[in-house]
Amino acid sequence: MFPIRDHNPSRRTPYVTYALLIANIAVWLWSVATITDDNALNWFYYNYALIPARLTGGEGLAGLVTSMFLHAGFLHLAGNMLFLFIFGDNIEDRMGHLPFAVFYTCCGIAAGLAQVMTDPSSAVPTVGASGAIAGVMGGYLLLFPRARVDIILILIVFFKIFPVPAWLMLGLWFAMQAFGGLGPQSDGGVAYWAHIGGFVAGTILTVPLWLRLGGVTFWQVTHGVPQNPPMTYMDGSSRIPTVRRKR
Repeated sequence: MFPIRDHNPSRRTPYVTYALLIANIAVWLWSVATITDDNALNWFYYNYALIPARLTGGEGLAGLVTSMFLHAGFLHLAGNMLFLFIFGDNIEDRMGHLPFAVFYTCCGIAAGLAQVMTDPSSAVPTVGASGAIAGVMGGYLLLFPRARVDIILILIVFFKIFPVPAWLMLGLWFAMQAFGGLGPQSDGGVAYWAHIGGFVAGTILTVPLWLRLGGVTFWQVTHGVPQNPPMTYMDGSSRIPTVRRKR
């Protein structure tokens, strides 16, 4: 289950969101084209990824920022960019371009620090924009809890697209990260605490804006959705076929 789009695209062009998408994709394409052996890859990660042991040893501080533009593979990149594309534009629209850029960076740094705090001696590189994007999702949840988000549900051979409120989709996502971070540890390579830290930081950093907009009154006026005309997709129906198991 993952989101594919929301129902309220932003009113203004989200220049920062687009710039972040381009930067992340460009860095990944550059790394694929230029890093051709393990030695080069290890050097690249050592210098630009976030390595907790280096940070706690007083070096590698820049990795808190540079690691946000690195990805371990195409699916890692694609998933992160999809989430940023869906949720970033409305937050940028409400915050403004420069404040959103600062907000995104702060969320990414907070996510990295949260990951370091959970395992300060780890020499495993941490890469990806997901911590910063988790912050965007936390801000989205606070400002637009009832926004409609289309998700695609895949159960073996059954495919279905349907809308759910943002609070349900984002709440479930955060619960999954909390379970992964607090539950039995696996070697899946997911930085759960970076996601948790970024989400919490994004929510907290959005509180001042939410209060300036009126707090609970803002929810009452907007009904918890972005104040943009809703977009209609395919008359509300899914064109993805349902494939049933043959008898």
